[in-house]
Amino acid sequence: MAKLYFYYSAMNAGKTTTLLQSAHNYHERGMRTLILTPKLDNRFGEGVVASRIGLSARGRIFGRDDDLLEIVRTDIATHGALHCVLTDESQFLSKRQVWQLTEVVDKIDVPVLAYGLRTDFRGELFEGSQYLLAWADSLSEIKTICHTGRKATMVVRVDENGRAITDGPQVEIGGNERYVSVSRGEFKKIVAGEGRIELQQPQLPLEPSD
Repeated sequence: MAKLYFYYSAMNAGKTTTLLQSAHNYHERGMRTLILTPKLDNRFGEGVVASRIGLSARGRIFGRDDDLLEIVRTDIATHGALHCVLTDESQFLSKRQVWQLTEVVDKIDVPVLAYGLRTDFRGELFEGSQYLLAWADSLSEIKTICHTGRKATMVVRVDENGRAITDGPQVEIGGNERYVSVSRGEFKKIVAGEGRIELQQPQLPLEPSD
C-alpha cells in the first residue's frame, strides 16, 4: 500500500542527494519515477534538480497554483505506469498541494517521497512542511551537524559579517551561502546577537592525509 513520506532536515544535510539516489534505485529496477521541483527554485536552471556533490536529474516544474494530482494523472496517461513521485524542496508546497499529494497516495496508490526543510531562518514552519508533518504517513529526519559539533536542527540567515538577520522575506532563492544550519542552542545565541558565524568554514578532504 502506497504511503506519503516526508524526509526533513536543516540545510545541507543531503536531502536532494537522497532524493536522486532514491530515484536511481527505482530506475535500476526498471521502475518509472516523476520528480517534481518548484518553479521558485531555479538555482541550477529551470527543471534541474541538483545536489551539492554533483548529482542531477530533470524534474517537472510546478507553481503554487498547479494541481499536483492532475500533473501525476496526466503523466501516467502520457507515459504509462508510474511507481513513485519524488518532490524536491517540499517546504515550498502550499497546503492545498500537500493535500493533493495525499490524494496521489490514496486515490492512485502511488507512493510519494517529499524532501524539504522543516523551519525557516526565524524558526517558523514553512507552509508545506507544516502540513507534511501533519498528514504524512511516515516522518524521517535527515541529520546534519552544526559547526559546534552538535546536531543541527535549525537554519539561521546571516549577513556578510556572519551576524543573524531576523527579518525579511521567508524565501530568498540564490543566497544559500548566507544560510547556516545550527543547533537550537546556537540558533538562540546567534539570533540574540551573542556571536557570529564564519561564512567560509574550513573544508577537509574526504581522503585521509598521509
